[in-house]
Amino acid sequence: MFELIFFGTSASAPSIHRGLSSQMVKHKEHRFLIDCGEGTQRQIMKSGVGFKRLNRVLITHGHLDHILGLGGLLSTFSRWETIDELEIFGGRLALARIHDLIFDVVLRGARPALDIRLVEVTPGKIFSSKDFEVTAFPVNHRGPDSFGYLFSVKPRRPFLPEKAEALDIPPGPWRRDLVNGVDIKLPDGRRIYPDQVLGPEKPGTRLVIVGDTGHTDNLQEVCQGADALVIEATYMEDEIDMARAFSHLTARQAAEFALKVDVKNLILTHISRRYRERDVLDEARAVFSNTIIARDFDAFQIKRGELLKLDQVNQPVLLSKHLPGCDTQPVPKSQDYL
Repeated sequence: MFELIFFGTSASAPSIHRGLSSQMVKHKEHRFLIDCGEGTQRQIMKSGVGFKRLNRVLITHGHLDHILGLGGLLSTFSRWETIDELEIFGGRLALARIHDLIFDVVLRGARPALDIRLVEVTPGKIFSSKDFEVTAFPVNHRGPDSFGYLFSVKPRRPFLPEKAEALDIPPGPWRRDLVNGVDIKLPDGRRIYPDQVLGPEKPGTRLVIVGDTGHTDNLQEVCQGADALVIEATYMEDEIDMARAFSHLTARQAAEFALKVDVKNLILTHISRRYRERDVLDEARAVFSNTIIARDFDAFQIKRGELLKLDQVNQPVLLSKHLPGCDTQPVPKSQDYL
């Protein structure tokens, strides 16, 4: 399961209700900040999420509306001493700009209060833990240096308790070792192998965050069947020529892509002030019903085949559930998104 929290959802410039691009992905004790638009540190404080363990930042590209907040965030970290190290991942051109921002503008030769590491991203795995990993993939957006990020829980084989019972395997460390793929030897001398009590491998939850892009042709494989896809919808279809000129998508294009690659849920962000939110949503939902427009401070739980929105008391509200072999179920229309 992943938790996704939006801090900024506006395109290019902030609006009264939307800050600049930033979101956080949480999995157990791990936290990843994706992009850090101007004002992100205030949005994090206002959300109540806090800065604890927020030591990895993934940058989609180096445009100012996605990186300017790093200066303020670093200043806060330096004063509060909340973390000891900060890793900032991004493409080479983005990191060059970030280096100038941090070391020439913010620090100006001063020694940082924490260890700052700029990690150049290339396509492939950039983080891995016991049960999930993060993979970077190239995105086409006005230059060769943009990346999206796939968060995926590793496939697992479910433990079948009925098989364990039939083999008289006692509860406790023996079963735990079998779940972890380790052979065991029971007190009666019998040797049991994981294959005897584990079912077929099941895929894990997949969350794809694309960010800004003008094309989706190269994104089909990484997005195929994702449980949730976060992607921009900067323009509407009546201004598709402008979208092409600035390498952005329309809401309809994003929805058509989601339908094509069979994602379970589509979350649109990078919303322009030039449109009414309801009109953007209607354009997308006319093509792909399981579409949501993210607002600042929206929080979601993403599970295999499910999308849940967290309300103000942190209670999950089921928005959609995809059942194997069934058509995608529409997200109920609510005042939250009208």
